[in-house]
Amino acid sequence: MQFGLSESQQILKTNARKFFAAECPMSEVRLVMETADAHDEKLWKHMAEQGFLGVVYPEEAGGMGLGLVELAALTEEMGRALVPGAYVSTLLAGSAIHAAGSEHHLAEIGSGSKKATLALLEASANWDPSAVAMPAANGDLTGEKMFVTDAGVADVVVVAARDRGELALYAVDAKSAAQSGAVALSAMPAMDLTRRLHKVAFKGAKGALLARGDAARKALDHALDVATIALCAEMTGGMQRTMEIAVEYAKTRKQFGHPIGQYQAVQHQCADMLVWTESSRSATYYAAWAMNEGIAEARTAVSVAKVYASDACREVGNRGVQVQGGMGFTWENDTHLYYRRAKASEIALGDATFHRERIAKLVIDQVAVKQHDLAVAGSHVTV
Repeated sequence: MQFGLSESQQILKTNARKFFAAECPMSEVRLVMETADAHDEKLWKHMAEQGFLGVVYPEEAGGMGLGLVELAALTEEMGRALVPGAYVSTLLAGSAIHAAGSEHHLAEIGSGSKKATLALLEASANWDPSAVAMPAANGDLTGEKMFVTDAGVADVVVVAARDRGELALYAVDAKSAAQSGAVALSAMPAMDLTRRLHKVAFKGAKGALLARGDAARKALDHALDVATIALCAEMTGGMQRTMEIAVEYAKTRKQFGHPIGQYQAVQHQCADMLVWTESSRSATYYAAWAMNEGIAEARTAVSVAKVYASDACREVGNRGVQVQGGMGFTWENDTHLYYRRAKASEIALGDATFHRERIAKLVIDQVAVKQHDLAVAGSHVTV
């Protein structure tokens, strides 16, 4: 791949930075995170007008028809601006709907009239779809889902459940189900103040079947990979801004008559942040490119990016606070907000340990496939 954005991709990235600087400055982020749902409907509508909400959906479904590299470029700028709200959760649910072969809700998601989320995790808090155990009988969903992001503002909840033992995906109308008592939300504590987590209890909720069996597993795997790429890019943007804040502080804060940035101990901290940020960016964009091109190792590349970004965003947050000393812990300083986002994103969609295990499984599967292909090829050789 070319390790650089094309002209059109760079234009998208530049325009996104200008848009979020104007529409979502840190003063606005702080106001939004104090609201009950950490969501700004005005900002959401303006993002829809820019086409940001449907960037990876096909044009016939109301999207922009762009690829995952463009998505990474956009979400990196969102992470840099610490954009609050339901973007990643809506992307995750929308990608599951699209991958399941349905275009229902996609036009409304792209236009900003609907928000969505995915209800996957249960008491085990395992991101592997094989861990799903909540039963669904003829589309009637009963059970609890944990750590559902932005469920309070979601119009559609995509639910992973078991229908007669098979994995299945259902789309639930969240608003009508809540009014009838079939869905109940309970707020859960969250590290990231710009996103809300909920426990969602389903009591005979009706859901429209999206996919079942292998189709459901493939759709869910694809959606998780797409959202993981977006999250890694978002983390990279957050790392970039954390580093910028620390460097700006190191240039102006003086000790013994000199800016602290002149001291090697501080320079080493900033250099570490730069290495982690650039490496995360490289891994993320490669994973986005690999998914776009459909190469065999694409899913492994996604997990490699998440492993690295999960560890790197935490360490960049640590260094950002350390460079600023006590100032880095104050409420008025923005660094702690990025650090909160980093800690939440570190475990979202699977932490580094989860993805290391997934890499091992994927590599074993790839080796088994190659061995099978060699054996089949060998059986056709005549002497």
